[in-house]
Amino acid sequence: MPRVLIVDDHPLFRDGLKAALESAGGAVVVAQAETGGEVPEAVAQHEPDIVVMDLSLPDISGIEATRRLARSHPGLPVLMLTMSDDDSSLLSALQAGARGYIVKGAGSEEVLHAVRTVAAGGAVLGSDIAARLTTLLTANPHHHTEHLFPTLTTREIEVLELIAQGLDNRHIARRLVLSEKTVRNHITHIFDKLHISNRAQAVAKARDAGLGNPERDA
Repeated sequence: MPRVLIVDDHPLFRDGLKAALESAGGAVVVAQAETGGEVPEAVAQHEPDIVVMDLSLPDISGIEATRRLARSHPGLPVLMLTMSDDDSSLLSALQAGARGYIVKGAGSEEVLHAVRTVAAGGAVLGSDIAARLTTLLTANPHHHTEHLFPTLTTREIEVLELIAQGLDNRHIARRLVLSEKTVRNHITHIFDKLHISNRAQAVAKARDAGLGNPERDA
């Protein structure tokens, strides 16, 4: 019987999910966490077989929490259980290392099946999500990034990628053979379109989308 850690900032949802999983007799909830920051201690203390993770958390995103778990506990599977069913969230979660993605509102039997499957080393996607993923992954190489940031131009995505890699404006200008003023203009447009106000937020959004992976670029 898989040991489950539930990570969600809504106590009523956590309690409801715990009751649903345990009443079916197919899993036992050994711990709950409200924020991504609580996850490492909960994992160390309770040694779950699987983490059921929400996407929206008060401190860091569930995607970032999943990415950190993939680095610190590479054998610990994560199942995303979230309200977000958009392509951006799906791709980002899978790129971060999640082995399953289920939308809240799924029946208790579907959720329990997903928990058991992912805990046993399998992968699970909601029925409608699997078809969308196939379409996304078979598209042209730049399509999924454009899908993640549909308001950005191709050049703006290139600039965002380099920001995520840690390059300053001068080096971005050299890499793309642009003037620094043009780079600044692109960055202003990126900030406006993504509703962010600084480079740190830009890096966070880009990394969540799989851009500027420091291990890839090292």
